[in-house]
Amino acid sequence: MSESHTAAITAFGTVSTAMATPFRADGALDLDGAAKLASYLVDLGNNSLVVSGTTGESPTTSDEEQDALLKVVLEAVGDRARVIAGVGTNDTAHSVQLARVAAETGAHGVLVVTPYYSKPPQSGIQAHIETVADATDLPVMIYDIPGRSGVPISTETLVRLAEHPRILAVKDAKGDLYETSWVMARSDLAYYSGEDALNYALLTHGAVGVVSVVGHVAAKAYAEMIGAVRAGNLLRARELHYEVLPVVRAIMTRTQGAIAVKAALEAQGVLTNRMVRLPLLPATDEEIRVLTEDLRQNGYL
Repeated sequence: MSESHTAAITAFGTVSTAMATPFRADGALDLDGAAKLASYLVDLGNNSLVVSGTTGESPTTSDEEQDALLKVVLEAVGDRARVIAGVGTNDTAHSVQLARVAAETGAHGVLVVTPYYSKPPQSGIQAHIETVADATDLPVMIYDIPGRSGVPISTETLVRLAEHPRILAVKDAKGDLYETSWVMARSDLAYYSGEDALNYALLTHGAVGVVSVVGHVAAKAYAEMIGAVRAGNLLRARELHYEVLPVVRAIMTRTQGAIAVKAALEAQGVLTNRMVRLPLLPATDEEIRVLTEDLRQNGYL
């Protein structure tokens, strides 16, 4: 393993879950619930958590709520796992501000998504991410997710971004294994699968870990899968991939991920409710029925 990949694993771990943000029944932030969920996820096998990512409903939580959430997660598990702050927005100045606050609070790293909706040119994407990286001393993971941002980060842009000393990794949800392989071949960026359906595929192409939603439920299996790939035991890794498929289907294919994963955690008794904030709506009874069937299929409920 290269020194750069070792540095990325030290910064970001290998089994990371983009943590859901618990709310009380009235929609207010549930900090006690967040601390309990963070501890549960680390006990489950995660060695890293992303706070205030998309699954954490960052578009509908205030800057003050995000900082309070980061503080409570750091207090709960910061000595046992890496805690990464999602700081990406489509406003560079705002992202810089969020990154600086996260650094002051004690985050171990930051996740910076492609500026969404604005559809900036590649030069603007590069300048945005480098500006955020220059704002603190924290290691940076880029989040490439064109299905949400509206524009992919090109291979050439990623190769240039790899030259920045604090930009160490990419959370990849592009769904383009060919272009991803080119970035891996041409740079030292450490790749993390950001699309649970492709975790096995990306790991076999050279990814060092995952940043998962399904990790709320299946972190133990993903930890074993990563270890199996690293040891060259691809048959065992594939078996684990097949084992987790019903959970991926349950959480990632029928409704938005935060909706489904909160319903799954409520069904398991980890969360007291499945409250989400508009424009999301809690899972319906029918969605819960089919979700729990999938979870039961391989003993996840």
